[in-house]
Amino acid sequence: MKKLAMAAALTLLAGAAWADPIEGVWKTQPDDGKYAHVTIKPCGSGFCGTISQSFNADGSVFKTGNTGKRLVHDMVPKGGGKYEGKVWRPSNNKMYIGKMDVKGNTAKLKGCVAGGLLCSGQTWTRVK
Repeated sequence: MKKLAMAAALTLLAGAAWADPIEGVWKTQPDDGKYAHVTIKPCGSGFCGTISQSFNADGSVFKTGNTGKRLVHDMVPKGGGKYEGKVWRPSNNKMYIGKMDVKGNTAKLKGCVAGGLLCSGQTWTRVK
């Protein structure tokens, strides 16, 4: 029984050690003083990020209709911390070509049009 418990614990630790750099909870860049936490985890063959909580400029939690909605869609690793997929922009309810570049606890997220020629972006920081 001890061996089974030890094997289970090692399996869990190994899984955590192999977690992809994009996985976790990220704080968006403030927009009009408000920001959100986005939880990114595996989905299908890539990664998806859902708005888990929204905050006012003072850090207080506020309710929004966007909580629980997917912001990052099907981000597929391209190597070197780079990902490509789609991003949804809540302010205009539009989907864009998405790109992310993850380095440590910083992620640069871009939403692009015109085949990726015109992009607007944000810098996110890892919460956990």
